[in-house]
Amino acid sequence: MSLDFEELRRRRVKALIMEGILRSESVIRAMLRVPREEFVPPHLKKYAYVDSPLSIGYGQTISAPHMVAMMCEYLELDVGHKVLEVGTGSGYHAAVVAEIVAPSDAPKEKWGHVYTMEIVPELVRFATDNLRRTGYLDRITIIHGDGSKGYAEKAPFDRILVTAAAPDIPKPLVDQLKPGGVMVIPVGSLHFFQELFVVKKDEKGRVSLSSKGGVAFVPLVGEYGYSL
Repeated sequence: MSLDFEELRRRRVKALIMEGILRSESVIRAMLRVPREEFVPPHLKKYAYVDSPLSIGYGQTISAPHMVAMMCEYLELDVGHKVLEVGTGSGYHAAVVAEIVAPSDAPKEKWGHVYTMEIVPELVRFATDNLRRTGYLDRITIIHGDGSKGYAEKAPFDRILVTAAAPDIPKPLVDQLKPGGVMVIPVGSLHFFQELFVVKKDEKGRVSLSSKGGVAFVPLVGEYGYSL
């Protein structure tokens, strides 16, 4: 029996709305549009809409749908934003962000762009294949490199999304955030308590932090992350 992934996607989105996690129309629309089943290993497709992280190999995971929704809501994304994502993984989160900042039904001249960095070469290939198959490579650029150092070549960014836990907030990422920008990042120890922080930089360059509670992410690896 084949699964009706569209129906499973609608049910998951409806549940996230009922739970108060999904609130804004743009994030709801993006979560409905992006086929999560295309971003997980084939043997895990049947679990694509279970609200849980799933292994994508190499010690990495695709985040649970509720976490993707929460982080997108906290980022306050808008059409036209230039976004840096640190930790591409399977490419799913980048695709959801792209559907918000460069929605397929908006004129291309109004599109923003997502630059996403991945340190594991095999996952760069996996994400590239997934994003090509689902039609997002015109809105997403994948970079193989140390995302903890950011991507100075295209800085500054309106928004920065970090999908792995850092020991501290990397200074290069703060420096590459535009005045008026927002970054969402998990910070904490390797195996114990981590907190999700929303980092805001005001128009004068002053930085403020707010904690959104405990989370569990794989570690951020790199010069400003963990050495594993």
